[in-house]
Amino acid sequence: MQCIYTAVAEKSRAGPNDVSEKPQKKKTANKDAQLILRLDKDERDDFVALCRELDTTAAREIRHFIRKFMKKNAGKS
Repeated sequence: MQCIYTAVAEKSRAGPNDVSEKPQKKKTANKDAQLILRLDKDERDDFVALCRELDTTAAREIRHFIRKFMKKNAGKS
């Protein structure tokens, strides 16, 4: 029979390859630039609130818009 203390101590010594460790998150490329916008405070607040309701972020949605816009308009200039 194993005592509870021993089980806890063994778990705390688990290595990085132990299956009990949290799975590694997918590492994304670091974003190294900013785009600063000026817009009405109420409009910004409504946008952020809507993004929260949809379980996303304002930054994610703006990045999505930029990528979609660039793909759609590639080669038009």
